[in-house]
Amino acid sequence: MRFLYRLVLVIGCLILSLSSFAQQDIFLKGAVYEFDSEEPLPGANIYWESDPQKGVVSDVDGNFTISVTDLPAKIVVSFIGFTETIRLIQEKDIAKDVKFYLRPEELSLEEIIIQERRPDQNVKSLDMGKSVVPIQTIKNIPALFGEVDLLRSLQLLPGVQTAGEGTTGLFVRGGSADQNLVQIDGAPIYNPSHFFGFFSVFNPDALEGVEFYKGNIPATLGGRLSSVIDVSLKEGNYQKVRGEGGIGTISSRLTVDGPLFSDKSSFVLSGRRTYADVFLRLSPNENINNNSLYFYDLSGKFTFKIGDRDKLSFSSYYGSDYLGLSAQFGFGWDNWVSSATWNRNINERTFFDLNTYHSRYTYRLNFVDEDNGFDWDNVLSETGTRAEWTFLPNERTQLNWGFHTQLYHFAPINLEPAAGSAIEPILTNQRNGWQNNVFIAGSTDVTPDFRIEAGLRWGIYHRVGKGVQYQYSDEQPSPESAILDTLRFSGLENMKFYQGLEPRISMRYLIQEDLSIKAAYNRTFQYIQVATNNSAGLPLDRWVPADAFIPPIRADQVSIGVFKNLYQDSWEISAETYYKDFRNLVDLRQGASVILTDNVETELLTGNGYAYGAEFLVRKNVGKTTGWLSYTYSRTWRRIEGISDDRWYNPRFDRPHDLTLVLNHEFNKRWSAGMTFIYTTGQAVTFPVGSYEVDNQRLPLYGNQRNADRFPDYHRMDASVTWKNSDKGRKWRGSWNLSIYNLYGRKNPFAYQFTDIINDEINFDPSTGQEIMSRRPGVVMTYLFTFLPALTYNFQF
Repeated sequence: MRFLYRLVLVIGCLILSLSSFAQQDIFLKGAVYEFDSEEPLPGANIYWESDPQKGVVSDVDGNFTISVTDLPAKIVVSFIGFTETIRLIQEKDIAKDVKFYLRPEELSLEEIIIQERRPDQNVKSLDMGKSVVPIQTIKNIPALFGEVDLLRSLQLLPGVQTAGEGTTGLFVRGGSADQNLVQIDGAPIYNPSHFFGFFSVFNPDALEGVEFYKGNIPATLGGRLSSVIDVSLKEGNYQKVRGEGGIGTISSRLTVDGPLFSDKSSFVLSGRRTYADVFLRLSPNENINNNSLYFYDLSGKFTFKIGDRDKLSFSSYYGSDYLGLSAQFGFGWDNWVSSATWNRNINERTFFDLNTYHSRYTYRLNFVDEDNGFDWDNVLSETGTRAEWTFLPNERTQLNWGFHTQLYHFAPINLEPAAGSAIEPILTNQRNGWQNNVFIAGSTDVTPDFRIEAGLRWGIYHRVGKGVQYQYSDEQPSPESAILDTLRFSGLENMKFYQGLEPRISMRYLIQEDLSIKAAYNRTFQYIQVATNNSAGLPLDRWVPADAFIPPIRADQVSIGVFKNLYQDSWEISAETYYKDFRNLVDLRQGASVILTDNVETELLTGNGYAYGAEFLVRKNVGKTTGWLSYTYSRTWRRIEGISDDRWYNPRFDRPHDLTLVLNHEFNKRWSAGMTFIYTTGQAVTFPVGSYEVDNQRLPLYGNQRNADRFPDYHRMDASVTWKNSDKGRKWRGSWNLSIYNLYGRKNPFAYQFTDIINDEINFDPSTGQEIMSRRPGVVMTYLFTFLPALTYNFQF
């Protein structure tokens, strides 16, 4: 607590020092755009003609803020490949945002590359453990079935592990998949995957940008322990209607954007759908053509500019998956998130952002059978409001503060038997949580070479009614514990209270203009989590809020890194190391079942853990050949009383070695190629130590040690080739992409089955009446993909 007390004093002193600067400078705020498309130009140079040495650079949205000298004065705006603009600024311009529209140079012969960040940002910024992934980079990476995927692209970054073949689940620096906050325009998505995890829910054509935090998570964000994946939908063009899309092996997509009512409003509409079910219907086999298998998603964003100071935007996303087998079995799930955002420039130094959202996730399962038919459905949702103020007293200092309130609702799990079914009905009680957060953060240059950022986030959580709380005979409930009493709570009545302070601090020291060292400390709390016995993440995963028996989980992370640029910022080299301490981690008892029980706390055990690692990255940003090489060494350990003989054990996503190579090469303006190579240690698993027989059937026998074995090492190479048609003077521009997943056909294991091998046949069918000549115990490996080509046609208009 002494550390927290001192940190609060530091932040308080920082606030006082910031306020002392408030009246020293006057600022001009504006934005830089490309003339034809009105796309923002990040990285444009803005400076006063009379003092070129004290300029600023526009951010990812093209915005800038520059201190004002004596007026009137001429300001210069320039960007490589565009005509320089000079404008006279007078006193009346200070009260409004100024906009600059740059035209491409007519004599420029080289392709113009608009980067989403400054070339030296990795060295000079405070960002640590943060990646800004350009959408174009994601589109250039070879993809499974040719389906470009955001989350699968993030798996190629250092410090990020995957659950295995064909999954989009992320395990970041020793954290589980539910410890990642995935949000789109500020609204969280609880199941960010299609096709049981093979694809993510994000259509890349509809996205503006992606910010991925895994280390120094700012105090303005919270709610998860390991990472934040902040995805933003793009705004529509304010001048003309545009479109882009693609026709692929298993799906097609289309995105259209343009002005809505005038040049002050815009829209973006995007859709994507698979057509695997269409091909199934073409089969002559009735057992196949009666099946259904598809997913689709729709998204839209509407933006309105109200005067020079205000902007309103409304966005929504809906995604649906369904699997149906011969009208006897049906399984589907839906994501629906909506958000509204108000951005206001209060004055040249103060900005306000208000975001309100609602996120809803549902799943349903039905089984048609005379004896065991049933219908099963469930809903979970989160509704929230987030407000943030930003204050820029001068060019060197920034202050952010605000609040975030969240209401969680986990509806009762409802299983209704069909008429005549022998299955008993199941109805659990709903669980609700209410969380309020306040935050404050400030950053400033202590010296020209030393910059510091400090922040504090305070989370206040209530488990609230309507709901029930069971009283058990044991302090730590177990399946054998007797229920002594049942307490019932009315709507929003407090059932359990938790609170936690989350200090954040980071520092950057600039050793040279192209060399810096950074350090950061983060504390994070998480008040909801998944209770599951699998690591890949399934649509049926059970989310549970903190309550009287399930405390919130906490993580403390310390990281330090060195960042170096070479050859005029065309190459980046970085090395980061981290140590993370976990408290109150939850894991399942041996043989636990949590999906349909109302007493989920009896199936859970709580303990601690830790993770550490080192991450190395070499990236080439410009030139004909671009890409990166990364290597991560990491370990993750847990110790929970009642699991693995109370010893330290590895969760399944512990993979010590992880090597990734990503390359893209442009041969000319029409031909380009991409390649990725991945090598990781096999995931930790529990293999049986023997077997036993029940009713003449041999079953595997497992020991007490959890995840003491491993799959073989995983490695895979993917490749792609892209051909673009000549787009000179054409409104329609097209390209063909041929991608090959698993180029050399590596059979990476997806699962192992320990079973009897009869007559030396893996798939022996006893119903054929064939005589059983031999029976022996065996291991059957299942793999998903080998050599898998895909062809996609992409277009723009």
